[in-house]
Amino acid sequence: MSIPIRNIYYLLLYSWGHIQPGVLQAVGKDESPDLPNLLAKILLDGVHQILRRGLDRGYVTEIEDTRSPRGKILLNEIVKRQTLLRGVAVCEFDELTPDILHNRILKKTLIKLAGSADVKRSLQRDLAATAKRMPLVNPAQLTAGVFHRVQLSRNTAQYAFLMRVCELIFHTQMPDDKGNSGRFHNLLDDEARMARIFEDFLRNFYRMELDGFTSGAEIMPWAASSQSDGDMALLPVMKTDITLRGEKRTIIADAKYYKEALAGGRYGSKLRSAHLYQLSTYLAHEALRDPGADLSGMLIYPAIGRQLRHEYDLLGRSVMIASVDLSAEWSEIHDELLGLVRR
Repeated sequence: MSIPIRNIYYLLLYSWGHIQPGVLQAVGKDESPDLPNLLAKILLDGVHQILRRGLDRGYVTEIEDTRSPRGKILLNEIVKRQTLLRGVAVCEFDELTPDILHNRILKKTLIKLAGSADVKRSLQRDLAATAKRMPLVNPAQLTAGVFHRVQLSRNTAQYAFLMRVCELIFHTQMPDDKGNSGRFHNLLDDEARMARIFEDFLRNFYRMELDGFTSGAEIMPWAASSQSDGDMALLPVMKTDITLRGEKRTIIADAKYYKEALAGGRYGSKLRSAHLYQLSTYLAHEALRDPGADLSGMLIYPAIGRQLRHEYDLLGRSVMIASVDLSAEWSEIHDELLGLVRR
């Protein structure tokens, strides 16, 4: 599957809840030939904005041997290490510093991208120069879990989008033979990650663009009972990808990122049975919860250069199987997605 870089950028912006008027021109997406250079431009633009405002600072606990005591004096350490013989005390104090986790992640990602052969040399120089503008920040050791340790407040919300960019860069870079800066693998070939991006994109797109509806993932209770609480606890979580609720209509949609929406078989191409079973289960449970609702369902797949539209009456409910052409102009994708609901 080949999606134009401008549309990949839109997918990321919506999936991360960061769509803003004019932001595409600000990062020069039209001049970016591929994802590594696009991410480098996005990161540079965001870090430059933060540097203009000033890096966020936080209090970090420090322990120091000092001749000028401050903060909390650690008597146990003084006695244990006999520091008074040298005329110093051991003190613990909180230091206000920019050397905090989200800044450390930004600096490390700048350095990694500056050393990537997939990034243009001009951008490599800008990345390295920008990292040097953070002299008091030590680069973090990046792992899959470090991004989940970042704690942001309302005052540091501008970091949230950049943390998502850094996390995507981390997961799409493969280390070279020496374990250093790596080459990027094709994000579109990572079906598990693209499935999450596609699902988040659709949910947030409808939340931002579809008037008169709320959009969110919902956990549905099972229409089941048992004499044993333990048996009930074994039932899996039933969570929709997207539930659109309007004043008079409810639409349950499942986002399915597959290179081929139809499954091949001995009897020719067919709709994927597991997807239909899953959607049917959601619809049946929602119908029991609210029997009088105007309820319908959708399965939405990505597609390149072709359109999939099939409509059924399934269990007394309208169900549409549709694809959205991600190679089209963005205005066409926008109208196509809204048109699926308005039908």
